[in-house]
Amino acid sequence: MIPASELTLDKIKTRPKAKEPVKVCDITLRDGHQSLLATRMRTEDMEYLADELNKCGFYAMEVWGGATFDVPHRFLGEDPWERPRLLKKLLPNTQLMMLLRGQNLVGYRNYPDDVVRAFVHEAAEAGIDIFRVFDAVNDERNHETAYKAIKETGKHIQGAICYSLTQPRLGGPVYNIDYYVNKALILQDMGADSICIKDQAGLISPYDAYDLVKALKERLRVPVQLHTHYTSGQACMAHLKAIEAGVDIVDTALAPFGHRTSHPAIEPLVVTLYGTERDTGLDVDQLIQCDRMLEKIAPKYRDFLDTSRMAVIDPEVLSHQIPGGMTSNFIAQLKAADALDRLHECHQETMRVREDLGSPPLVTPTSQIVGVQAVQNVLAGRYKLITKEVKDYCWGLYGKSPLPIKPRVQKMALKGYERGEKPITVRAADVLEPELEKAKEETKDVAKNTKDVLIYALYPTTGMRFLRLKHGLDEEIPDDWKPPNAPRTLEEAKKEEELIELAKAGKLVEKREVVAPPKGPGTRTFNVFVGDEYYQVEVDPVGGPAAMSVASPAAGTARPTAASSASSAPAPPAEKKKAPPPAEAVETAPGEAAIVAPMPGMIIRYEVNVGDKVKAGDLVVIFEAMKMQNNIPSPIDGTVKAINFNAGDSVPKDAVMAIISP
Repeated sequence: MIPASELTLDKIKTRPKAKEPVKVCDITLRDGHQSLLATRMRTEDMEYLADELNKCGFYAMEVWGGATFDVPHRFLGEDPWERPRLLKKLLPNTQLMMLLRGQNLVGYRNYPDDVVRAFVHEAAEAGIDIFRVFDAVNDERNHETAYKAIKETGKHIQGAICYSLTQPRLGGPVYNIDYYVNKALILQDMGADSICIKDQAGLISPYDAYDLVKALKERLRVPVQLHTHYTSGQACMAHLKAIEAGVDIVDTALAPFGHRTSHPAIEPLVVTLYGTERDTGLDVDQLIQCDRMLEKIAPKYRDFLDTSRMAVIDPEVLSHQIPGGMTSNFIAQLKAADALDRLHECHQETMRVREDLGSPPLVTPTSQIVGVQAVQNVLAGRYKLITKEVKDYCWGLYGKSPLPIKPRVQKMALKGYERGEKPITVRAADVLEPELEKAKEETKDVAKNTKDVLIYALYPTTGMRFLRLKHGLDEEIPDDWKPPNAPRTLEEAKKEEELIELAKAGKLVEKREVVAPPKGPGTRTFNVFVGDEYYQVEVDPVGGPAAMSVASPAAGTARPTAASSASSAPAPPAEKKKAPPPAEAVETAPGEAAIVAPMPGMIIRYEVNVGDKVKAGDLVVIFEAMKMQNNIPSPIDGTVKAINFNAGDSVPKDAVMAIISP
């Protein structure tokens, strides 16, 4: 090796290959924007970058999975299956990786085995080479079906173990070195071709990374990969110590989509390893070329970047352990609920709920399960509303929790639970009925292939909405597909920047300067009263009928003249849906009850019709908030008087969803 001190700009390009180069997996096109920008990056922008990314020499690129199946069809109006298919053509020299949530696939619940097998086969056909498979509670039983299906396709299985802590550093009753080594050995024996330590919240400290990687390398025969977020500020140091300990692969992001709650930037790591036997061999200039291109399209996504704090790290994550992707969604939901000032309170409640539920790692879907319940506890009172997913979790549908669930909470959650009040101990999928054939039947008039069926099987409400729009059965574009839920265009972002600059300069309202003529002898003064405002105006006739100019202390909107109005009259606006009525705007008769949305969300479906008789506690509406479902009951005995929305409608906090009359 050439010592780093002797590497001139000319020699860097031709430096010899290291004996044991650390391989690099780029996560920009999946976890990068999922962590920073609520997963809003459009496929067209990935297509724009692809040719230059293909020249970088990455071991692999993570481009799919996680939330990149949900968000495209829910907010971007894109078919999620088209992204890996397109990128496979545009990145021929690079392996494509996806993140698979084990039996959860790319959703938020455990799906039956027939759906898992079909999904894996379709994903492999679409272009995925490496399946990174994890389970949110590290229950290896939830890996079984996915592993078998991946083996059938001949693709690479990467078994991932979610990194978590119950104390500031590695150790304690659960998350210690023995725990991770034993889990890794189990996954290796199940057929994993590599093992990933998946540190979704950036909790791993440098020396713990060294000790853990060293222990894994001593016991495993397959490669080890480290995935750690920058959230706490430790990730770059953890990378270096892991590389010293012999880690085979690290996950990084291009600088514009790196750091904060994302991953360490690759560019400094490349330079750091110059002159060592772990030199990546990557070309910094090529990476910077990709950075420049990424910066050009980044303004589209500025609205999704968290700017609520000055610091680029969140040291509080060492306490609340909420991962980056969840944090960005957390903030968005609290803003929508007008409760951002309660963020710290929600973080504290997250820690309590996590302990109540047996200290699971906070990664999708357990991060949502714990986080949403924490938000509801803060906004509505502790466990006054319990999400369907918390009930499923307490029954065992997500697998075995690392520590026992607190009996009081488990009993409360399972009271009246539809599957029974006694938790299961078997593999969760063993109690699930097949769903694929049912999904095919329910989509026979809209789905064109198995990929369409799977969109619906994973996301029945938003999936059906997307399929109907995709195939021309519906035409009205939903608000979810428009800003602020979807990104702006680059032109809109630039126009917004220009307006901001004008506002900063005090020039937002541009006034045309007109030189006033001298007053004529016929000028008359009038007092004009508009409500409580008083104006004094002067009128001076100039040839023909008198014209009046009014000086007002407040800037107004110019009105077109009669001539211009006639020649450029705008088309009548399209009829808009009425805004949902807030609770205080609805008049209810004495004794009637308005069922209101506890936070911003979406109607999954109503379980009643107008005129139905209900008893207190009967289910009225299934309401989704932060991707978790809540069963909202009737608070009184009575009759359903009004239903104000349809399935699939988005509703704000306090919107009246139904009215029950006694």
